[in-house]
Amino acid sequence: MPFSSANLVALIQGSTFTLWQYRTADSRALVTAAGYFAAVAGSLRAGDLMVLQTSDSMALLPVRSGPTLGTGVTLDGAVGPINTARSVAQRFGIGQAAAAVVRTIILAPFAAGIVAGTSIPVSATVLGPVSQVVFSLRDGSGAILPPVQVVPVVGGGASASFPTPAIGTGYRIRVEDAADPALGVLSPSFNVGPDLKLILTEGDGRLLSEAGSVLRQ
Repeated sequence: MPFSSANLVALIQGSTFTLWQYRTADSRALVTAAGYFAAVAGSLRAGDLMVLQTSDSMALLPVRSGPTLGTGVTLDGAVGPINTARSVAQRFGIGQAAAAVVRTIILAPFAAGIVAGTSIPVSATVLGPVSQVVFSLRDGSGAILPPVQVVPVVGGGASASFPTPAIGTGYRIRVEDAADPALGVLSPSFNVGPDLKLILTEGDGRLLSEAGSVLRQ
């Protein structure tokens, strides 16, 4: 049979390379003879590849100038023409299931000046999957003053109370996630001072309150 252009299709086609498919009832020897593809010499370029399906073999052959077909590789020596997909579609599927998890700890404000001899109540609002928080009291150098308190989060909040430390400045409260200390917040610095509600005077060797009553030990 002569060459049939209807049996020649481009499976993959680019700017510099084409993968062809040619199916025929002719023999491989006839198809690879010089001049068989003369009718499509302008389409076949040296360097292209052709999947050739003839009556006696199936092969992958390089296209040479002329155009002629090179020796190539025989894929099967005893097959007839088979159907091959005329078009090639590349499909890529990427699936990712992700949910943003927000965790936030907000320390409630408290007085910047604390009176010695009292307590320091602290509380925090907790958003996200945090089951426990750690409250700690720190001095001006950042050192932790015991006790450190581990408090469960209930209803999105947690609270604790610290006894006042010695009179001084630069104290801070820190609250952090017990499971992830990187998630935490540090309060502004505050001071601890004497109780200014009592103005003490000395009378006959004893201390008196502002009202004049004797302070007993």
